[in-house]
Amino acid sequence: MAFAAFATPTTAADPAPRRSSKVALLLLLPGILYLVLFFLTPLISLVLTSLQEPAEFGDVGQFQYAFKWENYVQVISDYWPHILRSFGYALAATVFALLFSYPLAYFIGVKARRWPLLQSLMLVMVIAPFFISFLLRTLAWKQLLSDESFVITSLKALSLMAPDAHFTGTPAAVIFGLTYNFIPFMTLPLYTTLERLDVRYMEAGSDLYASPFQVFRKVTIPLSMPGIVAGTLLTFIPAAGDYVNASRDFLGGPDSQMIGNVIEANFLVLLNYPAAAALSIILMSVILVIVGFYVKRAGTEELL
Repeated sequence: MAFAAFATPTTAADPAPRRSSKVALLLLLPGILYLVLFFLTPLISLVLTSLQEPAEFGDVGQFQYAFKWENYVQVISDYWPHILRSFGYALAATVFALLFSYPLAYFIGVKARRWPLLQSLMLVMVIAPFFISFLLRTLAWKQLLSDESFVITSLKALSLMAPDAHFTGTPAAVIFGLTYNFIPFMTLPLYTTLERLDVRYMEAGSDLYASPFQVFRKVTIPLSMPGIVAGTLLTFIPAAGDYVNASRDFLGGPDSQMIGNVIEANFLVLLNYPAAAALSIILMSVILVIVGFYVKRAGTEELL
């Protein structure tokens, strides 16, 4: 009888959790449907397309469903320089963007706290490029860095460039374009992290006789690591698949084409849809592996 007095009836409490779970499922349903329609379905279609083979009696651009996994071997054999070049360019652009964006974000988020108007103005200047088309910005740099531009003619006049040298159409121009276009994606996550940084930690490090460099390396960098990881991911991932900067119509040349340009050519010009789909799957897979390894080594698995 004593134990029965303390027994808690469970049948009366069952309907409430069930109702709450149904409500939660209904709230999640639109998001689940969106992911199924616009992510899972295209992904399945892309995988099936990558395994197609040319139709037996079809014209150019006509394929039939099969399980031709050799498509992956073929595109890797044909385009491995473009794959390596894409990730090399993306890595270089990410490093340069980090080196440029970190001091900028540190000044805006930490040093400019005492001047709210200046802080707001600099944030606007960082965000302002988003109000201009990505294509227009890249095209503008093509004009500014052309052989007849004031910048290049001045460098040649100062003997900083050879008289017959070109900047556009080179790997340096592509990396420069990637770095410039993705700097806001690096700066904003860094600013968000540094703006919340408690400066008393840095003051404590100085009080413990640490040099400014030691404070930066031991205190500031570890506390800003979530922003560094987020910024590098937001820069590296789109840069690896970019096809605008490396295009021959913009800053690229025949020897600086990236995997995005190859996918575009196979899909729109060569009408080789399985090759384009296989390259897309390879690009996504390699990026997922690199991102997973990087986040795990950085110790910020919660960002995944």
